[in-house]
Amino acid sequence: MGRCAMFCEILIAILLPPLGVFFRHGCCSCEFWICVLLTILGYIPGMIYAIYAIVVVDRDRWYNEGGYYIRVA
Repeated sequence: MGRCAMFCEILIAILLPPLGVFFRHGCCSCEFWICVLLTILGYIPGMIYAIYAIVVVDRDRWYNEGGYYIRVA
């Protein structure tokens, strides 16, 4: 992922946290629903988790094409 794309996703995550996570992980992911829940409970926790989910969580390392959890070394 390029720096510009990462910057845009983080900017969107600051404005609308679930939308930023949606662009990175999709709508049926655990990260998205955790972000929605945290944003409903409070904007700041949702924003912090969205930035964490975008920067730290590597989707390609944990999911295969079927959407199942796997660990790729």
